[in-house]
Amino acid sequence: MLQKIKNALNITSGNNYTITTKHHVIFWLVYFLFTTFKWGSYFNDYAYSLKTTILGFIIHMSLSYFNIYYLMPKFVDKRKYLIYIFLLFTSLFTMVLAKFYFTYFLVNHNVWPEGPEVTNKLTLNYTIEMMLGELYVVSFVSAIKVTLDRLREHKKLIDVEKLQLETELRFLRAQMSPHFFFNTLNNIYSLSVEKSDKTPKTILKLSELMRYLLHETNQKRQYLSKEIMCLQNYLDLERIRYGDSLKINVNISGEIEGKKIAPMLLLSFIENAFKHGANKNVGEIEINISFIIIDDFLYFQITNPIPSKNNKNKIDSFSGGIGIGNVKKRLELGYKPDEYNLTISENDDQYIVDLKIKV
Repeated sequence: MLQKIKNALNITSGNNYTITTKHHVIFWLVYFLFTTFKWGSYFNDYAYSLKTTILGFIIHMSLSYFNIYYLMPKFVDKRKYLIYIFLLFTSLFTMVLAKFYFTYFLVNHNVWPEGPEVTNKLTLNYTIEMMLGELYVVSFVSAIKVTLDRLREHKKLIDVEKLQLETELRFLRAQMSPHFFFNTLNNIYSLSVEKSDKTPKTILKLSELMRYLLHETNQKRQYLSKEIMCLQNYLDLERIRYGDSLKINVNISGEIEGKKIAPMLLLSFIENAFKHGANKNVGEIEINISFIIIDDFLYFQITNPIPSKNNKNKIDSFSGGIGIGNVKKRLELGYKPDEYNLTISENDDQYIVDLKIKV
């Protein structure tokens, strides 16, 4: 999966020394203009400065591109540092020779007018100074290029992480939906075996939920009002199933319009309330659900009765499983640590889930 994502974003392993044509043009244009006017004003001879700049421009470009497109990928990336250093200085010396003879025959016999003395032959002082100058230009160009490439690689890696996060969130939502439908279809099956008149109404409620899941849960955030309507459909299904033995108290306070939440996030808590409360109790069952919106936070709470001693499971059973484990993972992936707080506890006769979440 990761390799497919990398391929989609054109990310290759190792160092990637590539920048756009725009960066090349801007850098060399600025360099050319700066050098021409600098030496033109220094010698008060812009014609001479233009000639020497064009010559130096060709040499600098050749050496710089030879370094960043051949020497660095072939030797630095493969950690052949000694060979790289040897070839780099050999290239520098070769370019100094080329600069000396081209300047001597095409521009002026005094190849180093800014030097301490007239220079019309290749000297050690001239060679060292020119090699250091060329090394400075090559290093500067390479540093700019590598920096730009690193920034772009970093952006690509961030895009990969974001895509992975979105993929995992979609997977977790897809994992939740079959889990929910499996439970609901079991309910419908039980009603159909009993030839209950509630079967058509139950199927209708289920179709409304399926429509919501298919068309409304692909977004990162969904309106809280729609989520509550979805939960109400689920609760209606459970009321049909349990009849008069089930009492559900729902309290909603605060302004819910315009508030958003990760889709299908709260359903797992309600499913678990029935799975570990209603399904394991005999007699009347009371489940309390509250949605309290204060400022930018939803305070969600659901309580359900603890099963009788013969059927009682430990709280570990309630806080684990696909549903709750899925919710915890989605909270970690989809929200910052200061944007939610989840606590699951029990007292003498009730399981209690409290979730504070930014909406």
